[in-house]
Amino acid sequence: MRDLTPQPLQRKSKLIFLKFGGGWAPCARLPLLDLQNMINKLQGIKERYIKLENLLSDPAVIADQVKYQRCLKEHGELTKVVSAFADYQAVLQQMGEAKDLAKDPDPDIREMAKEETADLRAQREGLESKLKLLLMPKDPRDDKNVILEIRAGTGGEEAGLFAADLFRMYSRYAEIKGWTVNVIESSHSSAGGFKEVISMIKGNGAFSAFKYESGTHRVQRVPETETQGRVHTSAVTVAVLPEAEDVELKIEPSELKVDVFRASGPGGQSVNTTDSAVRITHLPTGIVATCQDEKSQIKNKIAALKVLKARILDAMVREQEAKRAAQRKGQVGTGDRSGRIRTYNFPQGRMTDHRIGLTLYRLDNIMGGDIQDIIDELKTHAQAEALKEAN
Repeated sequence: MRDLTPQPLQRKSKLIFLKFGGGWAPCARLPLLDLQNMINKLQGIKERYIKLENLLSDPAVIADQVKYQRCLKEHGELTKVVSAFADYQAVLQQMGEAKDLAKDPDPDIREMAKEETADLRAQREGLESKLKLLLMPKDPRDDKNVILEIRAGTGGEEAGLFAADLFRMYSRYAEIKGWTVNVIESSHSSAGGFKEVISMIKGNGAFSAFKYESGTHRVQRVPETETQGRVHTSAVTVAVLPEAEDVELKIEPSELKVDVFRASGPGGQSVNTTDSAVRITHLPTGIVATCQDEKSQIKNKIAALKVLKARILDAMVREQEAKRAAQRKGQVGTGDRSGRIRTYNFPQGRMTDHRIGLTLYRLDNIMGGDIQDIIDELKTHAQAEALKEAN
């Protein structure tokens, strides 16, 4: 059995070679130092992965469920990297074997080795790109719960109806993923839509899925009240905030102003005889959060505080990102809520995401919550942009 442990790098002419199983195989066209750093890091990850496997079978670790779950999570996060590294090692070994075959006296074997080397070189370069992407720092917010804010924009009642449609679409998607959706605050329009609806979506990886939804969503369709069949254009804004944790953001009680009032329903009528609704203002920033959907004042205060913290943290993050925005114009996921990101054209059954030029003609399915492929395309594009920036 060949030794697949990477040996020290050596340079032969202008190519980079790695020693695998006693043979030298040319590696990808990365600078020598970058390649060596990547190999060293991957080897360290592989060693950590093996250590975690041993820990997961250790009775002492199994008895400590907190530690066991932490190890299990880390093991799962490293699996993709270790698997890709194993594929990479296998390709390099095969390239070394093909290099030996290229010296065979039989011309047919030499030609076969040449063709195989070209194919393996493409695989190697693809795996190097994949590994480089896997080694990039993960967004620490990806696993967080989400506060989803949907607001009707231009278009009057039609915008409110579409806000309700978007909320339904996201709720169904969350249901498919096994996540929970709880409405924190809502303001109904007279036509049965939403002027505004704010909800908490809880589930592992919720923010990683929803973070590209921030922006202006435009709808083109014939409103139910339109008698002449004309297509109207309306807009809805979506804001996606990761739930803030106490360790990330500490707010002093003296910085908060808390007001209580009676909750109101559609049309402004009172739906509660007690002052259960809560409005909290963060005095240093002027950021406000309101909650009135719970009957309990305490529950409303807790929910409003969660929204407030998320908004403050989001404002801080966006301020930092704004400083870097000039260097990465056009990148998906910058969170610019003023930009039009998507159009839903009902007469044509079409959805177009303007950031990546994606057009799909299955609008009914999309509005029913089938948006995973859209999210995947946005993630792929964002990763490609991040890799380009890293290069």
